[in-house]
Amino acid sequence: MKILVMKFRNIGDVLLTTPLLKNLQYHYPEATIDFALNKGTEEMLTGHPSVRKIHIYDRKIKKLPFFKRLKAEYDFANSIRKEKYDIVINTTEGDRGLQIAIFSGAKKIISIPAEKNMVLNRFITDELLLVSMRHNIDDNLDVLRVLDKQTVERKVEIFWDMEINKNVQNLMAEYGLKKGAFIHLHPVSRWLFKCADDKTVAKIIDFCQEEMQFPVVITAAPIKEEREKVKRIISYCRTKPLDFTGKLTLKETAALNKQSRLYIGVDTAIMHISAANDVPTLAFFGPSASYKWGPWDNSVMQNAYTRTNGNQCMGKHRVLQKNWECVPCISAGCDNCGISDCLMEMDMDEIKMNITQMLEQ
Repeated sequence: MKILVMKFRNIGDVLLTTPLLKNLQYHYPEATIDFALNKGTEEMLTGHPSVRKIHIYDRKIKKLPFFKRLKAEYDFANSIRKEKYDIVINTTEGDRGLQIAIFSGAKKIISIPAEKNMVLNRFITDELLLVSMRHNIDDNLDVLRVLDKQTVERKVEIFWDMEINKNVQNLMAEYGLKKGAFIHLHPVSRWLFKCADDKTVAKIIDFCQEEMQFPVVITAAPIKEEREKVKRIISYCRTKPLDFTGKLTLKETAALNKQSRLYIGVDTAIMHISAANDVPTLAFFGPSASYKWGPWDNSVMQNAYTRTNGNQCMGKHRVLQKNWECVPCISAGCDNCGISDCLMEMDMDEIKMNITQMLEQ
């Protein structure tokens, strides 16, 4: 049997499909499992023991002239069709994934219904349900319901090789970092409306380094917006954190995080990586729904984010979020202005208390 799982979304979304892969491998031990995803997200699955092959879709295809785009789209879909999959599982909202699933020729298509071209839905053999107040991991695991299989685990996993470990160990030695003796801070998301106030983040850094006596290591992507934001944060600090912005690959960031005592950051892929590493994670949530995207504790089997907003915990992980009526708004900032007031007005005393408690644990 050949199975293809598709997730044409972002880095964190792909990582949160790994519990589904492990369950499929358990229930179909002789099956070949492949994956289709967007370019730039593949590091979440490279080296995964359940995945044989990764089909990478380059979203730059959309910017090609019409006929070149048509050919590129066909070539990608045809590369999947040639594999002759028995089951294609589309876990992405939107039409593209379902279109590819239909073109694949698979007899069994498990999919979220199309949003625009409703005609496509007649080709779905088993429909996935989008349920409110359900974590994204459980959304993905709905596949097991239609396959009449039980969920055996909900563990999120990421894998890297010894070379990655060696690179990170060398970096830690260069800066005098010890395992379990530093705090990993990732203050930036590609969506800046998910970020906390720069001066608040600077106060967090100073508190960790001055009062808690833990060095802080900052990571961020090597892009202009993130570099500038990190520079602004550091300019407000009294102390000097270690700035690794742009110095690490995603895998190296994961390996570094694994060595940390605590992760502090916003709702982004690195937060999910930290939780997958079983590193205690303190996450700042604003417009996003923590019940759907909160850091997942691998030691439990049920979603513990049961409220629509406010501070919540799941095992060793904590989410700090305002309990305002407008939260979560699922918007790009207040009135889509790019800035979220709920993240600009975080309580520093509350943050300090949670950091202290998590470090003491």
